[in-house]
Amino acid sequence: MISPIIDVLILSAVALFVLSRLYVALGRDDGDSPAVAQKPAMPHKSAEGSGDGHTNAILDRPMFTGPSASALEEIYEADKTFSPQEFTRGARSAYQMIVAAYAKGDRDKLRPLLDDDVYEAWEAAITAREQSKEAAFDLLRIRKVEVEDAELDGTMARVMMRFESELGDGETTRTAREIWTFMRDTTSSDPNWLLDDVEVAN
Repeated sequence: MISPIIDVLILSAVALFVLSRLYVALGRDDGDSPAVAQKPAMPHKSAEGSGDGHTNAILDRPMFTGPSASALEEIYEADKTFSPQEFTRGARSAYQMIVAAYAKGDRDKLRPLLDDDVYEAWEAAITAREQSKEAAFDLLRIRKVEVEDAELDGTMARVMMRFESELGDGETTRTAREIWTFMRDTTSSDPNWLLDDVEVAN
């Protein structure tokens, strides 16, 4: 009766010894054991900010792509608030406002959005339309808005935007494809861009 009990106690002791050695080996964080999962490295502090009030220039710098990338970058260097993405959204909104104001003959709304030459031409067209009782075309939808070209002439920035839209007068619809040129003096405190030219696009 004694011998079997001793055998069991010896086997138990051996099992406990083996388990303890496995625990020590697997639980040790010595860099060689795959049992310890390593946490991913956190981003360096400078990726969020240097702590001196300046954000990381690489993260804040807009993306410049396409054939006009170099010209857009020149505009950015002259005006660090310029962003092609934000400008495209603003140009879309300006297009909607200007086309709607032109259709309604709203000269007061058009005046601050257009350069002098463009306003004079469009004001004359509105007057002629009113006299002929011709129906105006309303904007139905915008199909495409994209940067066509850009340039920096001294301090004067110009960005050419390609617009493709559908216009209608209640009876007929037509597709308009145009290049609108917006301009702004990069040294001006006025952040607004003016419509400087409109051309029919291919």
